[in-house]
Amino acid sequence: MPHFAANLTMMFNEWSFLDRFKAAADAGFGAVEFLFPYEHSPDAVAKALQGAGLQQALFNMPPGDWAKGERGMAALVGREAEFKAGVATALTYAEATGVKRLHMMSGLVSHLDHAAMACYEANLHHAGEQLAQHGLDLVIEPINGRNMPGYFLNDFDLAARLIEKTGLSNVKLQFDIYHCQIIHGDVTMRMRQAMPIIGHIQIASVPSRNEPDGEELNYPFLFDELDRLGYQGFVGCEYNPRAGTLEGLGWFKSWTAAHR
Repeated sequence: MPHFAANLTMMFNEWSFLDRFKAAADAGFGAVEFLFPYEHSPDAVAKALQGAGLQQALFNMPPGDWAKGERGMAALVGREAEFKAGVATALTYAEATGVKRLHMMSGLVSHLDHAAMACYEANLHHAGEQLAQHGLDLVIEPINGRNMPGYFLNDFDLAARLIEKTGLSNVKLQFDIYHCQIIHGDVTMRMRQAMPIIGHIQIASVPSRNEPDGEELNYPFLFDELDRLGYQGFVGCEYNPRAGTLEGLGWFKSWTAAHR
């Protein structure tokens, strides 16, 4: 059955960040992910993770100035030095937490901009090589334009081409089912086709981005499909609870109880 990871940026917000780890473990999760750990020291994050007996599934490399609206730097010409420093920072946190994959955000610029594309490809290759030296995977995620207007990487086919072009076996696709449904639809066939390059999966209902228990997608079918495809990685629960994290975990408890 899928190995679910609670997203501590979007879930368990009823607790302070470092207390969310234990809350997730108490709710039955064995792994967690989040957007960014950088407001806390590597040791503090590692202590919270290990104290709760959890695995770290994923987190993002530094995105630039998030508070000012930046959403990554990989495709931003002139920010290459800052991007490379961010890779080094992320690796420090990776060593502390034992995470095996990091997500690289591209930034807000058109992928039709040739300079931006060249910048992105160079940074993708640099990050991939740096992570490979530490035995880590680098994942890239297409994000839909409704949630993040102007995001550089907004197409799953483009992501697949960029991954292939690197020639690096540790550069993989972060397949967010929510984003795929909004961008392309045909989620099951796309997941089947992309499975050889998928390094991480995330879920949420469509269109509301709440618990994966209704609306457009049949998640029980998709979870079974992951088993049929032999997917062994994490499934990140990157959704906004409708009415409290614990109140919305019925889907998780039912699924795990039925597949013990």
